[in-house]
Amino acid sequence: MACDLTKGRALPCRESVGGIKAVYFVDFGDLGTITLSSDEITDMTGTFSAYKYELKGNSSVEQTINASRENGTVFFDQAVSLTLPQLSKEDNNELKLMAYGRPHIVVEDYNGNAYLVGREHGADVTGGTIVSGGAMGDLSGYTLTFNAMERTPANFIAGATDGSPFAGMTSATDTIVTS
Repeated sequence: MACDLTKGRALPCRESVGGIKAVYFVDFGDLGTITLSSDEITDMTGTFSAYKYELKGNSSVEQTINASRENGTVFFDQAVSLTLPQLSKEDNNELKLMAYGRPHIVVEDYNGNAYLVGREHGADVTGGTIVSGGAMGDLSGYTLTFNAMERTPANFIAGATDGSPFAGMTSATDTIVTS
């Protein structure tokens, strides 16, 4: 049976930390054919630009398992919450384009992992704010929430290195755009 368990899990060392370092947005469908091995992405065939957004604090990824015994279904709600400080007319335009589209999102965390949110269906902007703040220490910037509903949890990307989540993708032609 395809859903039989294959291994256990020992209590890991306490060496991981929370938080995400950067996200990379790729237009939906541009990753090309994605090759999976043991649920890890091992290659992509697309030619694409990945738009990097550096983050510091107050941004997170949360994946919720949704299961129905009655319907015999399971899916994973992948939620990416971002806080982007500072308002600009250029960012307003880019965020509008994100809201109109459904990009793939590659998340780079502080543990050296990179994983793909919205692999099959892309991620939709489901909410957010453009705020000026009321006091000197308040956020003047953007908050965004993206949601993807997928059949599997976000897949880790093999060969990702710090600052280059696509380093292990030998068939992909990627350009990382930082500004």
